Amino acid sequence: MSSILTNNSAMVALQTLKSINSQLGKTQSDIATGKTVANAKDNAAVWAISKVMETDQSGFKTIQSNLNVADAVVSTARSGAEEVTKLLTEMKNLAIGASNDSADFAKIQTDMTAKFEQIASVIGASQMNGINLLATDVNGSGGTAFTVLSSLDRTNGAAATTASSIAVAGVDFETDIEAAVITAVSSQATALTAIGEIEALIDISVQGAADLGSAGKRISDQSSFVGKLSDSLKTGIGSLVDADMEESSARLQALQTQQQLGIQALSIANQGPSAVMSLFR
Repeated sequence: MSSILTNNSAMVALQTLKSINSQLGKTQSDIATGKTVANAKDNAAVWAISKVMETDQSGFKTIQSNLNVADAVVSTARSGAEEVTKLLTEMKNLAIGASNDSADFAKIQTDMTAKFEQIASVIGASQMNGINLLATDVNGSGGTAFTVLSSLDRTNGAAATTASSIAVAGVDFETDIEAAVITAVSSQATALTAIGEIEALIDISVQGAADLGSAGKRISDQSSFVGKLSDSLKTGIGSLVDADMEESSARLQALQTQQQLGIQALSIANQGPSAVMSLFR
């Protein structure tokens, strides 16, 4: 039945064209933004998951930066501990040189005193950002350790995260080394006594440097891991929301062709009512 009031063919063609235009708009948006899920309207579930992953990824980048700073803090203290070990070794060599009756004890003692004063200077200067792991008061507030956030762990998609930290204990060279009393070298006997005392201090400094080295390695390893984890999250986010540009390009070409055909189909359908005029001639 032909009707000049209701053109079913035109309505079908119009609905088809609207659907094509909608898909075309979405495809153009995908290409323009580079994302197939750009907002919650596109896909609420995927968008929500991607946003949680984005916050985690951003947090891990910040954690990595903090770990890098912490690594520098520990490295500064470790370098100071190694320098203290070097100075103590030089003091021991001076004391060994005084272990005979022909040595210039006064000159040797002067050199040893200067080196011990240098040790105190190194201990005081081995700080970064207000943290000195060689001091009795690590942070200026009575602290004995330096703590840095190492990870925020999320379990089974839970909303809350669990914080993990790395604590680096101070080695307190101020008490164990700087405050130590070394026998003044004035004879062969006192030189031998000083050698034993200095060796005990060397053991302390070597152990302190080793402890700081282990802590620094742990921090640097964690920083590297967090960086890789951040990259993995970024890759995961991309797989969820990024547009496949090759697919989008092919879809765009197909939809543009469908759009042209849809316009032609609508034009043909609109010509239908005019054909009714021929019935009245």
